[in-house]
Amino acid sequence: MKIIFLGTGEIGLPSLKAIYDSSDHHIISVFTQPDKPFGRKGELKPSEIKKFAQSKNIPIYQPEKIREQEAIDQLSLGNPDVLVVVAYGQILPEAVLRIPKIACINLHASLLPLYRGASPIQAAILNGDEQTGLTSMYIAEGLDDGDLLKSKELIIDQDETGGSLHDRLAALGPELLIESLNLLSTGQAPREEQDHDQATHVSKLSRSDGEIDWSKSAESIERKIRAFDPWPGTFTYFPDGTPVKIFPPVSIEKNRDGEPGVIISTQSDHVTVSCGVGAMSFSSIQPAGRKKMSLSSYMAGKNIEPGAFLGIKK
Repeated sequence: MKIIFLGTGEIGLPSLKAIYDSSDHHIISVFTQPDKPFGRKGELKPSEIKKFAQSKNIPIYQPEKIREQEAIDQLSLGNPDVLVVVAYGQILPEAVLRIPKIACINLHASLLPLYRGASPIQAAILNGDEQTGLTSMYIAEGLDDGDLLKSKELIIDQDETGGSLHDRLAALGPELLIESLNLLSTGQAPREEQDHDQATHVSKLSRSDGEIDWSKSAESIERKIRAFDPWPGTFTYFPDGTPVKIFPPVSIEKNRDGEPGVIISTQSDHVTVSCGVGAMSFSSIQPAGRKKMSLSSYMAGKNIEPGAFLGIKK
């Protein structure tokens, strides 16, 4: 089948490669978001999707908005059988959904109807789910509410981070996508309406979402630190007002209580902080404007004593 691939996030790269390597399907073109400024110098950085397409001489298009008539016309010229969307970053309008002969399908990083929206990977860890998965779905005009085609489940490890789960789901993509495309090509693809009453929604994350609320339980804070690693990261404020990112792994003590945010003890390599329920110890941080470091390196020469509070912005 003739395929147009729309994707920007790295989670879609293995799936794009799988279509390229398939003898049954041919990539006509790739649509990806415009290059974004990166780093302090603001240099434009192409997506990994674009880099791969360039390396294989696949035509690339980067419209500011996919609903622009020029973009719609370019999609139509390819006369595709299927549009495949993986973490593209824009909602497709009805005019685009009508273009392919067979279907527009999307790979979504959850077991729909759970976690419709932009941050399903983090949500699954944050909520303490034991499993998640990847779903191929027919795209509708709503947000991730189209009919289901096929899905694959994945067990969430106890030490799973947002980054590790992202990579594991990305690796699951090629098998699910090729199976879905093969079913579509034979006319035997299933189509099941989602149970909309069971739908949950998650929004796009920003850096501010990563601030730690020490009144929460140690277990929920530990999950947040893992879920938000590497993006958007979690942070707190040290007693001197310095914003500091905290990295996994951290350890928790369920039966140790105190006033939320107060430092219970300081050791050469870790600090233990009281939470709403239980306590949490961490040892790897990144102060604002500096590189990631061990807590012992940061603490050298500093006087941070038990009884001081974290989380107070000055």
